Amino acid sequence: GESESLALDGPPHPGRALAMPPRYLVRGGNTLRGTVRPAGNKNAALPAIAATVLAEGPVELDNMPRIRDVETMLAILAELGAGVEWLDTNHVRIDPRPIENKPLDPRLCARIRASILLAGPLLARFGRVTLPPPGGDVIGRRRVDTHFLALEALGAEVQLGDSYELFGKSLRGADIFLDEPSVTGTENALMAAVRAQGRTVLRNAASEPHVQDLARLLVAMGARIEGIGSNTYVIDGGQPLHGASYTIGPDHIEIGSFIGLAAVTNSALTIDGVRGDDLRGTLLGFERLGIRPRLDGQKLIIDADQERRIRPDLGGHVPKLEDGPWPAFPADTMSIALVAATQCEGLLLVFEKMFESRMFFVDKLIGMGARIVLCDPHRAVVAGPVKLRGGTVESPDIRAGMAMLIAALAAEGTSHLHNVGQIERGYEQIDSRLRALGAEIERFEE
Repeated sequence: GESESLALDGPPHPGRALAMPPRYLVRGGNTLRGTVRPAGNKNAALPAIAATVLAEGPVELDNMPRIRDVETMLAILAELGAGVEWLDTNHVRIDPRPIENKPLDPRLCARIRASILLAGPLLARFGRVTLPPPGGDVIGRRRVDTHFLALEALGAEVQLGDSYELFGKSLRGADIFLDEPSVTGTENALMAAVRAQGRTVLRNAASEPHVQDLARLLVAMGARIEGIGSNTYVIDGGQPLHGASYTIGPDHIEIGSFIGLAAVTNSALTIDGVRGDDLRGTLLGFERLGIRPRLDGQKLIIDADQERRIRPDLGGHVPKLEDGPWPAFPADTMSIALVAATQCEGLLLVFEKMFESRMFFVDKLIGMGARIVLCDPHRAVVAGPVKLRGGTVESPDIRAGMAMLIAALAAEGTSHLHNVGQIERGYEQIDSRLRALGAEIERFEE
């Protein structure tokens, strides 16, 4: 494809304006069919963009999802002076050499939580950084303490006020035990540690597929990192990092979303381009719901007419589906699994441990006919199967928005989904990709 320069407020998809908040009109009840390719992992793409700051030459990133969060992160780098050029629809080239150390644009940072990922690399490169507080989804309190405790252990000084001020002219390796296995906290620590002098041991670290992708990109740039995929990383820092080319891995959360979509609409779908190792926890969780996709190399095949019966625990006890840090069932797939459970026979306790407000979309599902008791901000009991009916609903965050879209596709009648810009922050061209499978979705600019 032809290369295009990045416009700071460019559309999140080629040819799409951001003028008005979009909405979807969804006609439900259709069975879908076909093959879908998962997009690149959003949560790998964002730290990968941040990591380019550390390189002494251009970095090319392929399989980049063309979503709003990625465009915002690239706009932040471009505003700092980086050369940003799309070589193809999902292939971007970033030249970090012209970057200047100046305060980040608060307007751009307010749009995206991942802006905090620039703390580690900018500190490591310039010795100081000023960050506005990050924006992003409102899914409960999201601590930033882990980031700063790790950077302080490497020798940084942190001052918190209206913005975050970090100073650290000479970072040194350290033995760090993170106070929680925070994904972005681990990523910030990794990016700072590869430039710190000496050895860093990072314990109780996150090891989700997107953290592994970041670590592999840093290795491609010349970093020395051992323990990728485990919860202990050993980093021998201080080497200069060069330009590199890297392909972002498939989004295992999007794959989980398509599994849920196939199950609730009773459709036969093939997901082509998966990494089986990323899906063990996801497949185990869906198996508890009587949903059993088949892995065939890089294809995940979901047959129609899944059993869709909740498997009780031994002794007939009500089973529990809970999330946790990798390799447990992913927190970002919980909203999807909850919708899937409404179409499965039996009782299920859904226990969302990671975020306080993620369950607050269930009232919208109840309005569509779901039988759910919200016990508290973390737990809900789902009784199925039920026939869902169309309704008018909002998309509160990326994952709950996708869950509501899946519910609308399974429901009888017509649904109006508002605030779908939230969904499009995380799912590339989702309306047209689902239409290709036979879904009836119309997109309107309000």
